[in-house]
Amino acid sequence: MIDRITKDDAMVRLKRIEGQVKGIQKMVEEKRYCIDIINQITAVAKALEQVGLVVMKRHLESCVADSIRSNRTNGKIKELINAVEQFIK
Repeated sequence: MIDRITKDDAMVRLKRIEGQVKGIQKMVEEKRYCIDIINQITAVAKALEQVGLVVMKRHLESCVADSIRSNRTNGKIKELINAVEQFIK
């Protein structure tokens, strides 16, 4: 479960990303140079990856670690592996 600090960090990052996406929309509307648009899209994709890493780190430190400590993984390891596989595709 996401704690307040992780939530706050993720929300700040997501609001920034939202602003970047709106900027990209404006660039497309204004028919800006394609490479400039691609560069902004790349920046958004990287920023989303960073949010994903923050959330995944929290999941590892809390949910997965707790399940390992209690000897009740209940599929948490497999779930994490699947999530990592999807994340890196």
